[in-house]
Amino acid sequence: MIDFTFTEEQELFRKAAREFAETQIAPHVSAMEETGREWEPVIKAICEAEMMAITIPEEYGGLGLGNVERLIALEEIARISVATAMMMQVGSLGIEPFIKYASEEQKRKYLPGLATGARFATVAVTEPTGGSDPKGCRTTYKKQNGAYILNGRKCFITNSHIADTQVVMAMDEEDPDVFSTFIVEKGMDGFKPTHEEHKVGMRGCNTGEIELKNCEVPVENLLGGEGKGMRVAMSVISDVGRGGMVGCALGLQAACLEASVKFANERILYGKPISKLQAIQFKLADMKIDLEAGRLLGYRAAAVQDKGERSGNEFAVAKYFTTEAAQRAAKMAVDIHGGYGCMEEYAVTRYLRDSYVLGPSAGTSDIMKVIVSRWVLS
Repeated sequence: MIDFTFTEEQELFRKAAREFAETQIAPHVSAMEETGREWEPVIKAICEAEMMAITIPEEYGGLGLGNVERLIALEEIARISVATAMMMQVGSLGIEPFIKYASEEQKRKYLPGLATGARFATVAVTEPTGGSDPKGCRTTYKKQNGAYILNGRKCFITNSHIADTQVVMAMDEEDPDVFSTFIVEKGMDGFKPTHEEHKVGMRGCNTGEIELKNCEVPVENLLGGEGKGMRVAMSVISDVGRGGMVGCALGLQAACLEASVKFANERILYGKPISKLQAIQFKLADMKIDLEAGRLLGYRAAAVQDKGERSGNEFAVAKYFTTEAAQRAAKMAVDIHGGYGCMEEYAVTRYLRDSYVLGPSAGTSDIMKVIVSRWVLS
């Protein structure tokens, strides 16, 4: 018989993650919203709470936990701040190539710092010419004088200006069908974060561009072997990037539902709380159904991954469903709040803006359908 319950340890972990988010992240949300920045305190907090160490093996200073625990943490943090959860999940995305593909020497050099927060990571794949189509990448590399020289520009990179350890995918200058990934570190000549984006939602989540101009990368910073870049980058986006977006979406849905229930019980109309009106009840029911279904899809995919099995298809389904459901939940939350739903002092306005950023991240909803249709037809 299938057991759909969390272990006692996982329930305790969820409780701790919720308490952490409510006490250490919540106080900074207003400043992040107002300035579009102020990410330093929340990055410091998630690192000190060992949230970046969740999936890193214990021998490298991590907690040695699984993707189910990572999803729990992301859901609880996103319930308070989707922007913070997004930076955390992309930081984990940057860690995963080291866990899966790094040499032993690279693991020992980078993973302990990534576990403590002494280092912070990201993955840089997307470019103006290619996001959903990674082969549209135009950043190039060539070997020269015992090093790799990278040239190009990456865009829409989460943690672009705060990550000092970036996994960058580039195309062989002499063969456009060959891609490799490199560890690029802050301070390397020719590497520079440039433009900072100003998004409609997830304010305070750092997103921007990086420039590589004759950036000299040591040969020992090749990650996963030459010509293996597409596999390295796309596998971690498929399994970790999309899983992270599921966590962000579930947290947002939970926040929308909680805010809507609270408002519906307090708002009096026709002499009674609007929660007594069937139209409102049906919206709340729809939100709850989507949240429960999304959790089943998301945690199932994470459990499959923790068993060491391929989970890309399951995460594509979960990512599509939960990010679309989050947008529905945010719209219904605003509707339930009526005129108050248009006022920025109510969190549901933030939830609506944040929900629109979930869809394109780690692959659009249409790309998820492409992946799922291939799964169906295979």
